[in-house]
Amino acid sequence: MINNFIDKIKLPFRKEKELYSSLYAIIGFYPHDISLYKQALMHRSVTRRNAKGKPVNNERLEFLGDAILDAIVGDIVFRHFEGKREGFLTSTRSKIVQRETLNRLAHEIGVGQLIKSSGHMSSHNSYMEGNAFEALIGAMYLDRGYGACMRFMQERILSQLINLDKVAYKEVNFKSKLIEWCQKNRVKLDFELVEQKRDSGNSPMFVYKAVIEGLEGGQGEGYSKKESQQAASKMALQSLRRKPQFIDAVFAAKTERTKMEEEPVQTVPDVDAREDFIISSAGDRQAGAPAGNVAAEGTDGPEAGVKKDIADVTDEFDLSDIRILPSEMSKEDIIAAAEAEAFK
Repeated sequence: MINNFIDKIKLPFRKEKELYSSLYAIIGFYPHDISLYKQALMHRSVTRRNAKGKPVNNERLEFLGDAILDAIVGDIVFRHFEGKREGFLTSTRSKIVQRETLNRLAHEIGVGQLIKSSGHMSSHNSYMEGNAFEALIGAMYLDRGYGACMRFMQERILSQLINLDKVAYKEVNFKSKLIEWCQKNRVKLDFELVEQKRDSGNSPMFVYKAVIEGLEGGQGEGYSKKESQQAASKMALQSLRRKPQFIDAVFAAKTERTKMEEEPVQTVPDVDAREDFIISSAGDRQAGAPAGNVAAEGTDGPEAGVKKDIADVTDEFDLSDIRILPSEMSKEDIIAAAEAEAFK
């Protein structure tokens, strides 16, 4: 049937016929505008320029396909899991549209065999197949509309390649799981960058380690910070589950840290305000009000107390601070003048 249909289409090259056949086997229908699908399968490593001088590759279609795919999978998950809360639906959708899942789906249906790329790609291909899968969704949307994309995902992907119920309850977010465990047990968790490097294909790579209460729980590397932290979290969870000595060390370190944080303060500062610097008014002194009386016990009255206070600080009073010193005034005269000025 496929060959009969293709024979009726006057195609100038044999490769064009092969592309139609391959796309039909993957998406389940014949393209109207084959140029869209060609672009969807063109990796940025073989970017060419159009008549206007703009680069042509699958990155723009990938952007569009990503948005369409989110909407379609969200719609399907919403209808399939009736009554489930928003967090559950978001988590399930993210497991399906994440790069690792799309890479596997693209490989299973044969998208990788149709991608045009340079021969100098690194081994991981920077999720090349998953990106091309999204670009194909974008091409389908422009060529046949939203309905065609929905049918492709329902009939070709979800009904044949993905078990929604299994994927919904499978935990793949190791970082989230590790953070949740640490929060429940009040354990301190940090992610530290160990190294940032490039692989043989000059693609950036990150190496992170998960540090639990100052102890390294696991180390992981990946082509993004998120990917490397996920790998480190997975190793840390495995260490916590399989190595009793590690989890014992974690809680011992936690105990030591909290013990240091909770040590009581030895000397508690006095919070009572000192009011012995207040000098009572003349009326209070005449009335004998005790609140304003600053005279020391055993003296002859308020003035004697004030004189005692001034005498106490005389040793700290530097005469060189006074800019004008009449030569005929002695030290005692200066102090007397200061007292008179203070009580003027």
